[in-house]
Order: sequence, then C-alpha cells, then structure tokens
Amino acid sequence: MKKIAVVFASAGLLALAACGSKPEEATNNAANVVDNAANAVENAAANVSNAADNAANAAGNAAENAAQ
Repeated sequence: MKKIAVVFASAGLLALAACGSKPEEATNNAANVVDNAANAVENAAANVSNAADNAANAAGNAAENAAQ
C-alpha cells in the first residue's frame, strides 16, 4: 500500500508541474495526496478488521443457535 501512496504523490507532483503551479502549492498538494492515500489505507484496514469481527460474530451466533 505504501507503493500506492508513492504513485499518487508522484502523479500529483507531475500533474502540478505540468500546470506550472507554484512550488508551495505543489508541495501542499503532494502532501494532501499522500495524506489521502494514507487515510485510504487506514480505512481499508479498518474495513478488513470490521469484516473479521462480523465473521467471528456470525460464527459465534451460528454455534450458539446450533447448541439450542
């Protein structure tokens, strides 16, 4: 996932360089791209964790129901 962040940051910098924007803006935008990519990775990890929790709960419920 870190590679994705680097790719997004590079793409953002190249796009801004092509537009001839100010260096400060390019730096800020690149930082935002990296932050957004990091947030996406964190969200994906949270989603995986939630899915695992849901699966564990479903398995527990199924076992509980089978025991009744």
